[in-house]
Amino acid sequence: MEDHYKKIIQLIGEDINRPGIKSTPKRAAMAFKYLTAGYKEDVDKIINNALFASDNDEMIIVKDIELYSLCEHHLLPFFGKCHVGYLPNGKIIGVSKVARVVDVYARRLQVQENLTRQIAETLLNHTKAKGVGVVIEAKHLCMMMRGVEKQNSVMITSCMLGVFRSKSSTRAEFLSLIK
Repeated sequence: MEDHYKKIIQLIGEDINRPGIKSTPKRAAMAFKYLTAGYKEDVDKIINNALFASDNDEMIIVKDIELYSLCEHHLLPFFGKCHVGYLPNGKIIGVSKVARVVDVYARRLQVQENLTRQIAETLLNHTKAKGVGVVIEAKHLCMMMRGVEKQNSVMITSCMLGVFRSKSSTRAEFLSLIK
């Protein structure tokens, strides 16, 4: 990867031997590997059976989980926050595992719409909850720095599964609590 970054830097007309640039290919390769580490993560191992029996039947919400991802179309960052809610069905999941699931999928080349669904489906499948809701609010540098250059735009996506989709009152409660 380092050799490819070196070639890219040369192709834009930069002197690869300039003091400020000389180590950039190595640093860029390390950064890109970090930003795409989700490909090497296994969700089952991350959740690691951190599911606990519970008779709780009230909504559980983890909000304002910061996320950073790379747009699969331009390799530019998008960043924002993710809100996750679920209605337990005999099991609850360790709270840090919710944030870890967000990170696994965010650390891949993504579009926000798919990221939202992947998080929701994974949590539903592992917890067997009555329902899961995920909302992501993010700013996309591919839209802010290039193209239409709209610096104040925010994209909001949601995925509602189970009772979050079928019961408008459950969905409304979730949406009101994350505001």
